[in-house]
Amino acid sequence: MGRRICPAQRIVAARGDEAPGRANDSPISPSGPSRIARLMLLALSILLAATLALGFAIEGSAAETLGDKLSKKKAGQSDKMFVEATELRYDSDKNTVSAEGNARVYYQGRVLEADRVIYDRKSGRVYAEGNAKLTEANGTILRADRFDLTDDFRDGFIESLQADTTQKTQFSAARAERIEGDTTVYEKGSYTACAACSACEDNPDKPPLWRVRAKRIIHKNDEQMIYYEDASLEFLGVPIAYVPFFSTPDPTVTRKSGILSPHLLMNSNLGYGVGIPIFWALAPDYDLTFTPTALSKQGFLASAEWRQRLENGEYYIRANGISQLNRTVFSQPPYGAGDLTYRGSFESKGKIYISDQWKFGWEFTLLSDKFFLNDYHIPNQTVSTNYLSETTSTIYLTGQGDRGYFDLRGYYFEGLSTHDFQPQQPTAHPVWDYNKTFDIDPEKTFGIGGQAELDFNLTSLSAASASYQSVGTQVLDNAYSLYNVCTNYVPGTTTGSCLLRGVGGDYTRATVEGSWKRKFIDPLGEVWTPFAFAHVNGEWLDINTTNSYTFANGNGVSTYTNASQLNFLSNKDASFYGAFVPGVGMDYRFPFLAKTSFGSMIFEPIGQIVVRPNKIWSSSNVNLDAQSLVFDDSTLFDWSKYSGYDRFETGTRTNYGAQFTLNFNGGGHADFIAGQSYQVAGVNSYATPDAANVGLSSGLDTRRSDYVTAFSFAPSSMFSLTAKSRLDVDTFEPRRIDVVGTYNFGAWTGNIQYANYQAQPVIGYYVRREGLSLASRYKISDNYFAQGNITFDMSRQFYPASLIGTVNPGPFAVAAFGVGGGYQDCCTTFSVNYSSIYQDNGNGALVRNQTVLLQLQLRTLGDAKFSQSFASTTSIDGVKY
Repeated sequence: MGRRICPAQRIVAARGDEAPGRANDSPISPSGPSRIARLMLLALSILLAATLALGFAIEGSAAETLGDKLSKKKAGQSDKMFVEATELRYDSDKNTVSAEGNARVYYQGRVLEADRVIYDRKSGRVYAEGNAKLTEANGTILRADRFDLTDDFRDGFIESLQADTTQKTQFSAARAERIEGDTTVYEKGSYTACAACSACEDNPDKPPLWRVRAKRIIHKNDEQMIYYEDASLEFLGVPIAYVPFFSTPDPTVTRKSGILSPHLLMNSNLGYGVGIPIFWALAPDYDLTFTPTALSKQGFLASAEWRQRLENGEYYIRANGISQLNRTVFSQPPYGAGDLTYRGSFESKGKIYISDQWKFGWEFTLLSDKFFLNDYHIPNQTVSTNYLSETTSTIYLTGQGDRGYFDLRGYYFEGLSTHDFQPQQPTAHPVWDYNKTFDIDPEKTFGIGGQAELDFNLTSLSAASASYQSVGTQVLDNAYSLYNVCTNYVPGTTTGSCLLRGVGGDYTRATVEGSWKRKFIDPLGEVWTPFAFAHVNGEWLDINTTNSYTFANGNGVSTYTNASQLNFLSNKDASFYGAFVPGVGMDYRFPFLAKTSFGSMIFEPIGQIVVRPNKIWSSSNVNLDAQSLVFDDSTLFDWSKYSGYDRFETGTRTNYGAQFTLNFNGGGHADFIAGQSYQVAGVNSYATPDAANVGLSSGLDTRRSDYVTAFSFAPSSMFSLTAKSRLDVDTFEPRRIDVVGTYNFGAWTGNIQYANYQAQPVIGYYVRREGLSLASRYKISDNYFAQGNITFDMSRQFYPASLIGTVNPGPFAVAAFGVGGGYQDCCTTFSVNYSSIYQDNGNGALVRNQTVLLQLQLRTLGDAKFSQSFASTTSIDGVKY
């Protein structure tokens, strides 16, 4: 019969050397036994405790203990077992030892807990009953009604199992079997990654959002794979899909060879299609993905991607290719690639860290034709899209120090829009930038001190054809609509109708800029910053006049070949041009500080004067890298307000203004700045046209410039507003307005942008440009959200040929629109989005692309996407803004 041996709060034992004998079946009285009996009782208790501590692995007559077995399996390793329990019991009839009351058994990183743990000495098995739980060494927790395990916990059976992994996934089954400590077979089991986010104390029986039920789930730890047989996917307990067999990597895997989620495609030119990505994790540092896509109208599109991580960098290579079955569905050149059978793309990107300061990298795309990526809906990281699009390929070497940088790059551009003419696209070989800042020790420089800066740039470009743009209304080629053509250019004036945007031939320019400045603060708090600088430019031009790219304008008149660009040069016979502009100046600021009950205020008047001569030597008038000029508060106090190196200010100019800042005590701020620029003496470079007329209509081309203002207000983290303007110097009429606002009201977040720019026909913008963009996201609950965006094009419209030369702002129109919503929790992401945007897809027309996109992601199982596009075409008949 069973007999209570002793109470025990914690029993710790090492391996025993011999098996204990059987206990005496007679009752034992605490006061009755003799001294010998008490010694025998004490010895028996110690032996039984040792037996339990070894996992109850001592067989009745066996001389080899569990410790001996484990020592043979793991030579030199001591596998001790620790046992905690309220009491120990030994049953002589059944030959069992049990630990009862909050029993815990610790062995090889595992912890077995239960109300009662029993070791059957005869069968060598361990049973755990009542609130049974086994915590694995990797953190996985198994809860069950009953465990039936071998003495080393490797094999056994488990009833009513629930297994929670450290990756917050859950397995459950009415019965499960452990095999060799490596494989677990769940009979009539289920799997979900939603246990953590679907748990509900009020309704514990509520099913998770999704789960996989299967006749058998086999989890093989050595393979890190999970196999499902006769499986169905359920949402909220309702089966929605059945699969006879499938497998997935277990949740611990980040990379695993196998078949990834397929993607579906439907397109009028391609037909119906399905792509099945096959992934090979060839090594820890590189892998390969091959995706064959079957298209009902075009055959097989093959795609492959190789990725590798190096000790000091990483790179990838992607390739796509197809032999088209039905090429006639695509437009003929120049609006399509209907003449090609074999089409494809090749893309690569990588970076290598040579040292902590130096990095080498590349990014490039090679295309069979400019329509391929769009026709086959292939994403590409080098494509930039904003009505027009292009791919940018580059190779670079960069170095970054504490106070300097080095950047050497080469570029190749490929235009993808309807109006791109590839011979006009430049190749940069190279663009080289170097910048270094030095502190000057006043003790070693006769008290000069301050800070010096050296800036160097070398730009070398080549293109086969010159690129022109019309002043005012822009006329497209009547035959191909590929190219903006110009007529009636008058050299040396601003009354012609042409701008030279790009040079046909070779163009190389080197620029060196050196500067010095030092800040002084006098006893009154005035801040004086004297500075000096020198700007040196050298240009080499080799104009290409041999190639003849002639286009017809809207009237069918042949005009402008490569040779026409000679009319833009200041000296047609020269091949070298140079400019030298030294200068000195002073920056003055006098901040006034005041503290109030609601915050601190700073008012700061600012004045600056820059003195320099007109250019010594002369430039070519070519301007390739300084064609963007925005005069606002950010450039008001720049020594030169041009955006690039091809242009630089001349003459004497003063810049002045004031800034007011209010910092609230509770956080938040308000800032306001206003100012103006004035040409004191010398030639105003902004009123002197170059080949692209940059500077004209900028607000700086008059002696007194326009006024610029900027206001920023952020009372808290909930709201911020920034508004900038440029106002006419005489009438205060707004010439340029930019407003950006953001809000964060908890569940409701978003931003607002508004822009309104005057017409600037002399630099190619012949209508007023005005637009409004709104974007917002609303968090309906912890899991549901809705979002939307809309962009209004309030002035820039496409007009038919009958409106050529007419300034008509056109109707209030929606240029882009999107709306969507979805659900997101710790295991599931589902979203539905609709978007509508006007794009030039290279087929000779403006296309309104409407797309419905559905995305579903089930954590650890994979994701699926489905998109359907609808396109409507708007012809571009002879004119474009």
